[in-house]
Amino acid sequence: MHIVIDARSRPSGMGAGRYIDRLLEHLQTIDHDNPYTILVRPTDQWQPTAPNFAALPCPFKQFSFNILDQVTFGRFLKKLQPDLVHFGMTPQEPMLYWGKRITTAHDLTMFHYVRAGGLPIVVHWARMVGYRVTFWWSLRRASKIITPTQFVADDIAKHYPFTKDKLTFTYESSEPELATQAEQPPAVNTPFIMHVGSPFPHKNIEGLIAAFEIIKQKHPKLQLVLAGKNEKYFQALQDSLSNNPIKDSVVFTGFVPDSALKWLYQNAEAYVLPSFSEGFGLVGLEAMVHGCPLVSSNATCLPEVYGQAAQYFDPHNPKDIAKAIDVVISDASLQKDLVKKGQAQLKKYSWQKMAEQTLAVYREIL
Repeated sequence: MHIVIDARSRPSGMGAGRYIDRLLEHLQTIDHDNPYTILVRPTDQWQPTAPNFAALPCPFKQFSFNILDQVTFGRFLKKLQPDLVHFGMTPQEPMLYWGKRITTAHDLTMFHYVRAGGLPIVVHWARMVGYRVTFWWSLRRASKIITPTQFVADDIAKHYPFTKDKLTFTYESSEPELATQAEQPPAVNTPFIMHVGSPFPHKNIEGLIAAFEIIKQKHPKLQLVLAGKNEKYFQALQDSLSNNPIKDSVVFTGFVPDSALKWLYQNAEAYVLPSFSEGFGLVGLEAMVHGCPLVSSNATCLPEVYGQAAQYFDPHNPKDIAKAIDVVISDASLQKDLVKKGQAQLKKYSWQKMAEQTLAVYREIL
């Protein structure tokens, strides 16, 4: 059976990109029978290690609402004569492809938290209409819909009742501890709390900063370390702090290499995840891998994924965020307990198991 997997999201390395990369890695170790064609970006140098897998450059954008792209991409797929196409991110598939398909829907965050970026607002909203239409169509046409958590499956069923009998979930997993020598990044001093990632609207970094202002009253030496590529959203955050008394205690590291990231995880008083919405929350598991106590939002899927291994708070309430952080960083025994529970929680997740469950979905459909 010829299976095509759309892996154009792979190079991102985070979220959906990491998911599809690990799926490919482990599928090659467990399925030596079915031939696979893996669609990659023209600039992606990924190559398979198994003889029944082949990489094929795909010249189409990941998300295109252009009718010409919809038609030509559909024809492109038809010529491959697949028995099944797995699209690694909804809704990057063409509406005008009629073959058998499954799709992975990571979450509904885009429907609730999104910025226009540099686009005129009219263009932004037009694109969002296109996104919603193609998302609905992707779910409608899919034989199966894979999600990373039960929460996301339930959320999709609630918004799209016709998907109820199509949904299944396959938990993702964390990476091993970073295999490098830890090195302290400049401008970071202990004690500190940390967060890694771009300050998109659903990440709620503004709420974390508001909570940090409260915490500073009790912990004046504490730093807040925000790590991530220095782009316009981080620049806007820095500008917003220009007249704030806590500005010198908020460290924007920019992109950090693995050596610095490992040091941050290993030396932070806590990793704080203040998100309004997540599909799985990989970064919280990464903190656990490195023995960092986790203080997390109680929103969406996060309690499902982290279980008893996090101190939770209401992300809409800066006072509650501050209280949860204070409880953890003021109690060394609680920190140790969270780290211990984190190590136990990590054992529940495996990329290998995710790939095995996905292959079972392929076989069920075919």
